[in-house]
Amino acid sequence: MPLSIGIVGLPNVGKSTLFETLTKKQVDRFNYPFCTINPNVGVVPIPDERVDKLAEIEKSAKKIYTTIEFVDIAGLVKGASQGEGLGNKFLTNIRETDAIIYLLRAFKSSDIINTQSEINPAKDKEILDTELILKDLETIQKKINNIDGEARAGKKEAISELKALTKIKSLLDNGQVLSEVKELSSFNDDEQKELSSLQLLTMKPRFYLLNGKDEEVPSQIIEVFKKNNWPFLIIDVLAEFDAAGSDFAGEERTSLGLKAESELDILIKESYQLLNLITFFTTGADETRAWTIKRGVKAPQAAGVIHSDLKNYFIKAEVISYNDLMASGSFAKARERGLIRTEGKEYLVQDGDVVEIKHNA
Repeated sequence: MPLSIGIVGLPNVGKSTLFETLTKKQVDRFNYPFCTINPNVGVVPIPDERVDKLAEIEKSAKKIYTTIEFVDIAGLVKGASQGEGLGNKFLTNIRETDAIIYLLRAFKSSDIINTQSEINPAKDKEILDTELILKDLETIQKKINNIDGEARAGKKEAISELKALTKIKSLLDNGQVLSEVKELSSFNDDEQKELSSLQLLTMKPRFYLLNGKDEEVPSQIIEVFKKNNWPFLIIDVLAEFDAAGSDFAGEERTSLGLKAESELDILIKESYQLLNLITFFTTGADETRAWTIKRGVKAPQAAGVIHSDLKNYFIKAEVISYNDLMASGSFAKARERGLIRTEGKEYLVQDGDVVEIKHNA
């Protein structure tokens, strides 16, 4: 299954337009709040020229890119954690994704209804953060209520769990988004385990997309995002939507005042990095394929992504970096130069590795 990223934001900020541009899927994009009720889902290939070049070398019959699933989620409003708007339904949809893109309105068009009193991406972010924090506090309070009796009775496991929940609740009570909290690194193993089991909304990695033209975003807003190390891009989503619909490429995009490379391609790549993922490759006459794994995965586990039998019956892996292979021009020349390595079960697969798994399945 591809990893999933939710596109979230207030109503009428361009979520469905962004989704349709990314996925090339037709979705409802009307000018009123809650046009999207059920989440739209689309799978997007990750642009990667390495797949293309490996396929050229091997004359592969097929190319398969790695993918990310984008989910267009209904607009959030203040009070969602108490059921306003689509309330809990919206928040459940966020819980089911691996990461979040906050889409924040920066465009000033009066043609699109603004549900807020002003255009301020930083304030809109605060509204989204607050609703997710309140929902997480509700989740934690329920858990505390469930184990409080056992903790009072002196059960060690419940006492330990209650201690962890209390620490997490304290951070949220102070209005902190957990994914941005440095103190979490000091949590012990039991506390980390408890934190992971809760599937809290504010723990999800997030990226901020300011929807508008560069000149529409005030410098002080940009400074706020930079100062807080919030990863962000400024993208005119409607312009990208129009360009994508017309299939404009490099020079045509430049003539329209757009960057040669689609900023949405950059967004897709940033989303991939947001999840701390890397790509390795398998290649041959049948196909060249990109595979997704978390950074720090060992060779047998990476083999298991290809097929579970390869993990269970893993013997070794023949590995060469993509750059070394490209510099050599072919596998034969790379082998002559001694650039193809044999790696065992403890090898940590690196981004860009081209791998052949040896097994006895």
